[in-house]
Amino acid sequence: MSTTVPATTTELLQRLQRLLRWRLWIREKIQLTEWQVTLLWAALAGFLGAMASMIFSVLAEGVHEFMTGRTSGVVESMRQLPWWGCLLVPTLGGAAAGLVLLYGSRLTRSESSTDYMEAIVIGNGRVPVRASLVKTTAALFSIGSGGSIGREGPMVQLSSVVASLVGRWRNFTGPQLRLLVACGASAGIASAYNAPIAGSFFVAEIILGSIAMESLGPLAVSAVVATLTIRVLTAAQVLYKVPPFQLNSPWEMGPYVLLGLLAGGLAPVFLRSLKQSEEFFISLRLPLVARLALGGLLVGVIAINVPEVCGNGYTVVVDILNGRLLWTVLLGIFACKWLATMSSFGSGAPGGVFTPSLFMGASLGYLFGIGVHRIWPAAAVDPGAFALVGMGAFLSAASRAPVMAVIMLFEMTLSYDIILPLMLCNVIAYYTAKGVAGESLYSASLRRKAAAEPAATLAAARVSDLMRADPSTIPPDAHFAEIASKFLSVRVNNLYVCEADGKFLGAVSLHDIKPYLGQLDLAELVIARDIMREDFPRIGPDQSLSEALGRFLGLTAERLPVVGPDTGRLMGSLAKGDLLLALVEKRRKPAA
Repeated sequence: MSTTVPATTTELLQRLQRLLRWRLWIREKIQLTEWQVTLLWAALAGFLGAMASMIFSVLAEGVHEFMTGRTSGVVESMRQLPWWGCLLVPTLGGAAAGLVLLYGSRLTRSESSTDYMEAIVIGNGRVPVRASLVKTTAALFSIGSGGSIGREGPMVQLSSVVASLVGRWRNFTGPQLRLLVACGASAGIASAYNAPIAGSFFVAEIILGSIAMESLGPLAVSAVVATLTIRVLTAAQVLYKVPPFQLNSPWEMGPYVLLGLLAGGLAPVFLRSLKQSEEFFISLRLPLVARLALGGLLVGVIAINVPEVCGNGYTVVVDILNGRLLWTVLLGIFACKWLATMSSFGSGAPGGVFTPSLFMGASLGYLFGIGVHRIWPAAAVDPGAFALVGMGAFLSAASRAPVMAVIMLFEMTLSYDIILPLMLCNVIAYYTAKGVAGESLYSASLRRKAAAEPAATLAAARVSDLMRADPSTIPPDAHFAEIASKFLSVRVNNLYVCEADGKFLGAVSLHDIKPYLGQLDLAELVIARDIMREDFPRIGPDQSLSEALGRFLGLTAERLPVVGPDTGRLMGSLAKGDLLLALVEKRRKPAA
């Protein structure tokens, strides 16, 4: 008696065979690994981060126009306001920011205050959405009203929030989620300064403390995509256009050495003053709204006669680099900007001090260059060159990231000729600052947070902490049609064969079914038990990460099953990408 297969079943098998042939062809030709998929997610994080940064910039300009009634820049608007307007606008902006933080805290009581750095370094990659939106909204008022603070902080936070949401939506593991949040931060910096390489190294050098390709590669992809998005949708160009620089004699490097020592010694003083101003405002025991309003009022008092202190200082830096300010005027602006930044930062105004640090470095370098020009004219033909080098040196000393500072100054100016004194000065400033004070612009808050959460770890120590639950499984009696449908529905190359009680028997590889794709009659008789590999490599949940890495050596598999040593049951799967990321995190150094 012949056993004929119904036509519908035969047609289904034929259709599945054709689809599997395509799946195998794509796998063999393209070979899309988990790392390549990670780069795709990093690119998405870069695009979304750029969009979030653009939205924040537009909203900040809208708030500024609403509060001042002018569409010009912050400094120019404050210059046009009457004296009472200079007092009123920053004060109201600070009060509005305080109200947002005060009432927003009631909406975020169930959320932590984790920012993007904490989420990457000592957290699980989950950046709180509501708390971040409240803080960003408050930053719109403090920045839009002319507070002496930068906008890069909220932009990076927003980009990181978006990246965190994407990772949580896709149920990323801890290492994957932290890396994606880092990609969002990289996109935020790249969007703020039109500097993709510096954005990558900002996160790698300052936050991750590692430039391993497992992390640097996705960071670079995210930053490049963010920069391209900004350039396509806006008229973004070189941030600082500077006159050409030429090094005429090696002896000219001498003054730059002195500038590096000066910047390295002054940057820790600047950071310490910000901390002291914060302690002073807290000691006043004022309500939150009153404290931020007081900080805005102090900025307004200074802005009556020195409107250049308002904003992040970008327009003043452009004037410095192009030699449009007298040194006597700049000396006063330098001192007033320092006080204004202390007022904004100390009062708790949300924002960043990255750009104000560039302002302090440019001012310091230009004033030093003027002094050198008076004593030795040939060594400082253009004091603007010292301003440019001073920006990088001060940033290097404040952030403890000399590589990032060199790259950022080069990307923001595209002035290659300045690279020799810039590198020398940055390194000297870095080691000088490190000798003067141990903490950087970012390490203090991370250290305090880590001390408050001693249970937080940088990386998991065992396989069970990294494994993914619910891997793709099939029963041992699964027919070819079920196996084929499973391979087409999930993006894996191995299906784990398990008994009904979860006992692991082996694995069926995508390539194991290749011989049956052209033999329909034979395929109808095949079940999973017939073609599975019983000796498929596996690991235990209590094995260390180094032991797990040893199991992956020599294997092409991207994942390995995690099997209980006593029960033999399948508990989950470990991805090679998660393992490598965790090992990179485990050996990275903390922020200096």
